[in-house]
Amino acid sequence: MNDHELERRRVKIDEGLENLSMYLDGLFRVPGTTWRFGLDAVIGLIPNVGDTLTMFPSFYILLAGVRYGVPKITLLRMAFNIGLDYVVGMVPFVGDAFDFVWKSNKQNMELIWTRATGEKGTGSDYAFVFLIMGLLVALLIGSILVSVYVIYGILWELFTGNI
Repeated sequence: MNDHELERRRVKIDEGLENLSMYLDGLFRVPGTTWRFGLDAVIGLIPNVGDTLTMFPSFYILLAGVRYGVPKITLLRMAFNIGLDYVVGMVPFVGDAFDFVWKSNKQNMELIWTRATGEKGTGSDYAFVFLIMGLLVALLIGSILVSVYVIYGILWELFTGNI
């Protein structure tokens, strides 16, 4: 695909969607460099809560993929980008550094720009995406439950004097 065709496709994509991606992954620039990061990396510094909060705007971009007719395999790739961002982002310190480098929303917008057919998604496309989102939310809930269990275990050991 040449640059002109790609630019034409970008024009058809909602400007608000592009702005959302930019806010999440490229709002701030490191002075003296071309390196950018966004609210996803900043909010992700709050343990568990930050990565959870930034997952929901990522879901909006995933749903937009259906609106723009992105094929199911590409939607799966977009969901993988979101899931990887969430799972690795949950790891203390490593996840925070990863959030500054891995720009899942920007990657997903590039997938929409290059793979959008311009046709509206079908009911099965939406069902597919909602199934994927359900699995990602189950991952989110599971990770929260594991965190609560670990914290409870640590507090129990501290208060019962076993440590």
